Amino acid sequence: MLKLIEMKTIRGKLEVVTGLHIGADTNKIEIGGMDNPIIRNPLTDEPYIPGSSIKGKIRSLLEWDLELVENSKGEPCSCGRADCPVCRVFGCGDSRNGQAHALERGPTRLIVRDAVLSEDDRNKFKDGNPIVEEKSENCINRITAKATPRPIERVVPGVCFDFEVNYRIIDTGDGGETDRKNFIDVVQKGLKLLKNDYLGGGGSRGNGRIKFTGLQDENGTIIDLEKIDSGEK
Repeated sequence: MLKLIEMKTIRGKLEVVTGLHIGADTNKIEIGGMDNPIIRNPLTDEPYIPGSSIKGKIRSLLEWDLELVENSKGEPCSCGRADCPVCRVFGCGDSRNGQAHALERGPTRLIVRDAVLSEDDRNKFKDGNPIVEEKSENCINRITAKATPRPIERVVPGVCFDFEVNYRIIDTGDGGETDRKNFIDVVQKGLKLLKNDYLGGGGSRGNGRIKFTGLQDENGTIIDLEKIDSGEK
């Protein structure tokens, strides 16, 4: 029988190091409007980072790291097995394999919250200080050398978002030891991989570098991502 033992938490700040672009729906473009806008809270107009963007990128990086990507398909791992760290931590959706192993694996362990503006940057935004920029990128014709600009909207460097994830420790017959191990080997390693990669669009063109600051668990213990895979305790 599955039993929820405890909830782990990681809280801190996600700081933008280079311009961050998390794209919004562009089905409705006004004349003179931005072709590539960032996603914003429709009530406050404040930029935010959807939890799905963070979770999806971390999962993708871990699948590459754990060699779970099938070159023929390139789709997310859907084996659904309880011993698969990715499916156990991130879930397996409604695939046939996921349903077959659902009782053995249990529910998704990782919950990633939307990252909203930190209090300081929210106040800056309310006071009219710029925290968003319009960046022009060029597509260059190789023959004529003609440049065709394409503007994108980005959150400027230095802006911080409140970051939080919650993680379920579930007893599947091992006293929760597998989930405790995955909390470090999968979740925290995934955060380190994200820090060393990029978030959002245009990462190969300089966008999306981020860093985490002040990460702590639910007990206030500092989490140092640099110790992951280094052998340090």
